[in-house]
Amino acid sequence: MARAATRSPAKGPGITAWLWAGGLVTMWGIVSPSSLLIISLGMLPALVAYFCDRTEQKYALFCVGGLNFSGVFPFLLKLSDDHSFSAAMNIMSNVFSLAIIFAAAGFGWMMFISIPPVVASFLTVLAEARVKTLKSIQKKIVDEWGNGVSTTDQGAAAVVPHMADDEDAD
Repeated sequence: MARAATRSPAKGPGITAWLWAGGLVTMWGIVSPSSLLIISLGMLPALVAYFCDRTEQKYALFCVGGLNFSGVFPFLLKLSDDHSFSAAMNIMSNVFSLAIIFAAAGFGWMMFISIPPVVASFLTVLAEARVKTLKSIQKKIVDEWGNGVSTTDQGAAAVVPHMADDEDAD
């Protein structure tokens, strides 16, 4: 008897997703080859970020890809005047257009590299301030109630004496 095919949890997109993506790109290439050219060449840094980022969340892709698309978008808008393949080739062969597109992606890489240490430092400062606050509260409690509340070696019966009596009654 044939065994039913079970799909193990895949890390990436399955074959169906790749077929759909290929079909959509083919249709896009038929309908608007000029915008496909600008997107495919302009978004290469986002593709590099996808393959370089080994984490599941793909934060590099989001950071670099978002800013990369913000660099590509104005040149997609330029195609609304002349939506021809030669206009797209003129845009992509212009050094200043490529500089703007890749500078936006480079800024995304700079943000991806520089923001997490800043956030980590900020969270460390907040945690240290919270520890300082809790220690001052602890000191006030010890001053009010005595050193017995801060020691844990006496056991639960010493802290809550009626619990030991309740257990004996059962």
